[in-house]
Amino acid sequence: MTTATLAPDRSAARRSARGGRRLNRYSGLGLGVAMLWFSLLVLIPLTAVVVTASEGGWSGFWDAVTNEQTAAAIRLTVGTAFGVTVVNVVMGTLIAWVLVRDRFFGKRLLEVLIDIPFALPTIVAGLVLLSLYGPESPLGIDIHNTRIAVFLAFLFVTLPFIVRTVQPVLAELDHEVEEAAASLGASRFTTFRRIILPSLTPAIAAGAALSFARGVSEYGSLVLLSGNLPMRTEVTSVRILSSIENDNIDSAAAVAAVLLAISFAVIVILDVIQRRVIRRG
Repeated sequence: MTTATLAPDRSAARRSARGGRRLNRYSGLGLGVAMLWFSLLVLIPLTAVVVTASEGGWSGFWDAVTNEQTAAAIRLTVGTAFGVTVVNVVMGTLIAWVLVRDRFFGKRLLEVLIDIPFALPTIVAGLVLLSLYGPESPLGIDIHNTRIAVFLAFLFVTLPFIVRTVQPVLAELDHEVEEAAASLGASRFTTFRRIILPSLTPAIAAGAALSFARGVSEYGSLVLLSGNLPMRTEVTSVRILSSIENDNIDSAAAVAAVLLAISFAVIVILDVIQRRVIRRG
């Protein structure tokens, strides 16, 4: 076989290894429609936010985001969203594990209850939380106008994300691999760390990114319970709304641009972490 004959085969092999192929007429059209739709819904609005934030120049942008009240709202929102995401990574994975690996009475009901934050309007969720944990709490727990209220509201609306991203992946794992590892003397922890966790890490990372993004952007579920006290319980979504109501669009866009940059950085960091866990697993 000549070198000329081998060259096309090698080129095709390289394309196959990369998992790609040339676009045909229909797939190219589909890609164009998808990119147009994505641009209309995401890229153009995000670009408009960044452009609006930069209209006042760097000094105006910096003054807007370093304002004492705005900076306090950003710290509270990002810090709380991060803490809630950490809790969700642990508890969400645990709940998904129980739902997939165990059988118990009321399992179907629990499956339905987990999805309630998805279906319930967030302002209704805020009213429910205020009724349970407000001044007239039937449980005797009053966290109204505290930072704990912000944390609780974030937990409520972000609970399903990791559960629903991890659950289907966990259900598809091959039990025979775990049994083989156990037969070779691997402990349960070693089996989880070396076999199960690398398979779950992409789903956990995706759920964590969704959980963090939802927490950063949340408004309805906490607006009643937190009290929106400046410098104490005011979050960025409330701060942005206040800026808009005061006809300060540049300031609102500046805060939104900061949140956009933080969310993008978190997504990149989670992607790097999950790649390293998979590689070491």
